[in-house]
Amino acid sequence: MRTTARTDKSVLSSWWWSVDRLTLIALMVLIICGIVLVTAASPSVAERIGLSPFYFVKRQLAFLVPTVALMFGVSFMQEKTLWRVASVTLAITLVLMVMALLFGVQVKGATRWVSFPGGSIQPSEFAKPCFAIVSAWLIARQRQKQSFPGQQLTIGIYLTILFLLLMEPDMGMSFVLSCIWGAQVFLSGLPLLFIIGLIGVGAVGLFGAYMLSPHVTSRVDRFLDPAAGDNYQVQKSLDAFSNGGLFGVGPGHGQVKLTLPDAHADFVFAVAGEEFGMLAAILLIMLYCFIIIRSISRIYRSEDLFIILASAGLLVQFGLQSLIHMGSSLQLLPAKGMTLPFISYGGSSLLSFGLGMGMLLSLTRKRKSNRPHDES
Repeated sequence: MRTTARTDKSVLSSWWWSVDRLTLIALMVLIICGIVLVTAASPSVAERIGLSPFYFVKRQLAFLVPTVALMFGVSFMQEKTLWRVASVTLAITLVLMVMALLFGVQVKGATRWVSFPGGSIQPSEFAKPCFAIVSAWLIARQRQKQSFPGQQLTIGIYLTILFLLLMEPDMGMSFVLSCIWGAQVFLSGLPLLFIIGLIGVGAVGLFGAYMLSPHVTSRVDRFLDPAAGDNYQVQKSLDAFSNGGLFGVGPGHGQVKLTLPDAHADFVFAVAGEEFGMLAAILLIMLYCFIIIRSISRIYRSEDLFIILASAGLLVQFGLQSLIHMGSSLQLLPAKGMTLPFISYGGSSLLSFGLGMGMLLSLTRKRKSNRPHDES
């Protein structure tokens, strides 16, 4: 086709020949898997709370339209535009997070949502990918210009977001954000003593959360000793994998989802294990691994610090959130309500991952770097 010929200099053709098409295909496969699993898991949940059986399916499909559009649209952006968009979005997100604390409705003991006519949004979901881009630019800018206070600004932004997350409270999101920043600090080549100090501070923070937060204490204790408290959802999740066996009981024939409250969201991986079996669950894990490894291979030889740090931050978020969701479902980690990227039901989660993976596709395109951090 003329529009995709290598000699064609149009924007679409340039994008097509430079974007990582294999990662793009893998992401679209994930989205299709998400539609299938939400369709399988959500009707029973909807009926239990008095909604039409396909209420969540219809909403998921409605959110997927802007999610895919956002992912493709952001993947067209040049680096300069990317960090500017991330900066503006992060600023708006911080304002919305403050609004959520002041005016939001408490759900399950946390105040994370901003309501508006026709729906609601969880601003903190968008803080993660935007912080990864902004932090990477600030660190890379300081490397280029020593007098620029990139590290100080990054620390300030990180602590601001962390404070807002802890006020909600959202320990899981705080942990993911800290890992994003920690990975970028490590890759930026800071002195080993400084990195060891950060690890020590992180360990103290985790211990403090365990000692001071009854919610965290309960979850960790129940993980270490299942008899220490109510493990209903985790036990049901394990039952789902046990029932599914190697090949599953078949689409729509799962029984655990009938009594699992968050089967369409926090425990959708358990539905995959019961209805499609262990092999399908392993294939899903391999799909996530492929996206991560493929993206790393695309930036492996890059000499642009901004691209390396930004991509690393986005991949840490994507991979860590997937790991936490799956590990919680299999009782390999303390239970934590966290969505599985592109699979779980949730508009804010879908849109934020559409934004994040669009950013990753943009960063891993084959082209000359515009080096936005080189500008004065």
